[in-house]
Amino acid sequence: MLHNAEAILGKFQAQGRFVRVSPFGTGHINDTYLITTRDEDPYDYILQRINQNVFKNVPKLQENIERVTSHIRKKLEATPGAHPDREVLTLVRTVDSTTHYYSNERESWRVFLYIDGTKTYDVVDSPAKAYVGGRAFGRFMAMLADLPGEPLYETIPRFHDIDFRLGNFRDALKRDPACRASKVREETAFVEARAAEMRTIHQLREEGQIPLRITHNDTKFNNVLIDENGRALCVTDLDTVMNGFVHYDFGDAIRTSTSTGAEDEADLSKVEMDIRLFEAYARGFLQETRRLLNPCEIETLAFSAHLMTFIIGLRFFTDYLDGDHYFKIQHEGHNLQRARAQFKLLRSMEAQYVTMQALIAKIARST
Repeated sequence: MLHNAEAILGKFQAQGRFVRVSPFGTGHINDTYLITTRDEDPYDYILQRINQNVFKNVPKLQENIERVTSHIRKKLEATPGAHPDREVLTLVRTVDSTTHYYSNERESWRVFLYIDGTKTYDVVDSPAKAYVGGRAFGRFMAMLADLPGEPLYETIPRFHDIDFRLGNFRDALKRDPACRASKVREETAFVEARAAEMRTIHQLREEGQIPLRITHNDTKFNNVLIDENGRALCVTDLDTVMNGFVHYDFGDAIRTSTSTGAEDEADLSKVEMDIRLFEAYARGFLQETRRLLNPCEIETLAFSAHLMTFIIGLRFFTDYLDGDHYFKIQHEGHNLQRARAQFKLLRSMEAQYVTMQALIAKIARST
């Protein structure tokens, strides 16, 4: 339990009077707490301790979030019937008017208004939910398409860079610090057989056929707040919002939303891509972004699911080869189990690729 939460909240321009603090959410990077205030006070608050091992430059991270949320808020304020305090995250400034506070322990803290009456879901169990998720992340991208000023700060350098990830893999394979390379020749062959194809999106960028956009880069369904009517209100977890390709957001959403098995499913027979969920998510996403995207981006949307599933599987596999230093594991071989689940999901996508492409083309024509 966080014992100094009230004192930390006092460093911010919060209007409520502290009642209690409790852990909040299922995130694995930052430490997140819900601060409840008295019933008659206007707001409760979300308090977060920012993981400075992951996010090295907190001021620039916070500058990104402030730019993004302020831009969306201005649009919402100009939209009849919108509710800015509920449809975009609201940073609460410190008493010194900064966006974060450093404690005596040099821990970095920030505060958001809590958006009540909402839920998050870890599993997408229906096309209706997939559609809602697609619209939420599509709308988020569309609203940031005209963000003025310089590019956003790269909070995690080369986060989805396929060349960087392949380089790390080959380096770990060559060094073999945990003496595991000889045990995973089948998985190694799987990676190398697809490595060249996975450069497709970067190649298109080098040829000038696709633009950089502002992307969320962590499009799990539990990063969308859903109201009591099943409507998406707000996209959360903005730490990785930076420049990227539309394929990063669409592809990772398909990876995380359409699999019939868990990310670390041990029984690979349970891991498939549910094409119904793919179609529903694509329909929602393109409803919001169809007019924004160019033909090349749309033609390669289906492939982006392959790319992002490959990248995440590759990262798990690389960490396994390197001795499990990055991802937290629950047992020996956990990262290899994760990698195998992702590679099985990719095989399912490859088997359904023609259908995926046809659905994207059909949806794009009708929106």
